Amino acid sequence: MFDALTDRLSGVFDRLGGRGVLSEKDVDEALREVRVALLEADVALPVVREFIAKAKERATGEAVIRSVRPADQVVKITYDGLVEMLGGDGEPEGLNLSLNPPTVILMAGLQGSGKTTTAAKLALRLSKERKKVLVASLDTRRPAAMEQLATLAVQAGVESLPIVAGQSAPDIARRALSAAKLQGYDVLILDTAGRTTLDEAMMNEAAEIAKISSPSETLLVADSLTGQDAVRTAKAFHERLPLTGLVLTRADGDGRGGAALSMRAVTGLPIKFLGVSEKIDGLDVFDAQRVAGRILGQGDVVALVEKAAQDLDLAQAEVMAKKMAKGQFDLDMMADQLKQMKRMGGMEGLMGMLPGVQKMKKQIAESGVTDKTIDRQAAIISSMTKAERKKPDVLQASRKRRIAAGAGVEVSEVNRLLKQHRQMADAFKMMSKNGGKGFAQMASMLGGGAPGGMDMAKLKALGGGKAPTPEQLEQAMGKLPGLGGPGGPKLPGLGGLPGFNPFKK
Repeated sequence: MFDALTDRLSGVFDRLGGRGVLSEKDVDEALREVRVALLEADVALPVVREFIAKAKERATGEAVIRSVRPADQVVKITYDGLVEMLGGDGEPEGLNLSLNPPTVILMAGLQGSGKTTTAAKLALRLSKERKKVLVASLDTRRPAAMEQLATLAVQAGVESLPIVAGQSAPDIARRALSAAKLQGYDVLILDTAGRTTLDEAMMNEAAEIAKISSPSETLLVADSLTGQDAVRTAKAFHERLPLTGLVLTRADGDGRGGAALSMRAVTGLPIKFLGVSEKIDGLDVFDAQRVAGRILGQGDVVALVEKAAQDLDLAQAEVMAKKMAKGQFDLDMMADQLKQMKRMGGMEGLMGMLPGVQKMKKQIAESGVTDKTIDRQAAIISSMTKAERKKPDVLQASRKRRIAAGAGVEVSEVNRLLKQHRQMADAFKMMSKNGGKGFAQMASMLGGGAPGGMDMAKLKALGGGKAPTPEQLEQAMGKLPGLGGPGGPKLPGLGGLPGFNPFKK
């Protein structure tokens, strides 16, 4: 979402990094670059002015000028400013769920903002928290809007209010509220009608529904691709409705991110969720510190581990971990790894969460490694026989030609995959030495001793309760044999993690 801003800010800080002493002139030049970067990212001008004024005030003190690594201070000041702009360094603001159910959540926004899909995504998230959820469409104008929500509700595994033709939106709201109370629902999500543009009729209807339902949460759903139009929409809705939070959709499609930076500052409302994909589970809780870290190229390792815990088949991962601890790693296991990567968002999704990857963008682009590469690799493995996947050493030239033809690729791609598999297998064999000591230490750090397990508390502890910095991760990983620690060579791969380097052909 913030790729363009991340690129510009990374360039600014890289230029400062080699300087031993940072003068006030250096600070001014750096903040001028930051100002341009924010404006190019479509951040509202008043927001940029306030941000730069505060940053300059913090950056020109004696502590900065005399700092051992003053450039780091500028990065820290920029980070703190971004966190403040995005909502502060407290815990992410969750939903205000009423102690006396049903909690009513009212979804508002313009037509096409992704409001109906977001209602279903939110219902799925709440159902996973063991809430009994009912969704109801109040959109009587858009063709098939009610049917769309009913279909999405089935996908999310929640109930939808039965459709009664001819009812007005306020009447549907009353019927939904009555049904939620009588049938013991914990949460009622009301999906209101939108328009292509702001108009008085839409606002009046939304205000009447809010009066009828007395929602605990009134969330404005805005399309981040609309840039500053989203900010103007938020202000208009906020003047007429008791908004409690914002949801930004299509966050995976906006390379600038100015709407997110501006909307929080202009409206004073917290951004509670980000829509990150078209999938029914593509809704992330908004965390100002994590987003600021990603903007500055620091990645989001905590989010990566959370996503792994949610999306990975942990039972299968534990079986695989036990095999790896014995030095076993065949092509079937590699295929499983590729499937797991796809489930977690593919190459692009994972790269955005890893620290320092932003600086490797040119290398990544030149390598040509994309999610299609993963698909081709999976196709190559699928074209092999069971015996070939178990013992790839039997693959001679004729077999490789057959596999390449079956997968629709060149023989060179088959060779590249086999080389990567060998690198991964060698890495796991190295970690399996000394009775699997390398795996045991990794399991202890991430999962309390359980192979394949992950302990969020331990991971967050690296960063003092927050997402750990790249330096803290490197220090922790450096203690493991075979991962750059004593007694073990540095392995190829991102950040020294075991495995192959996908960017080296």
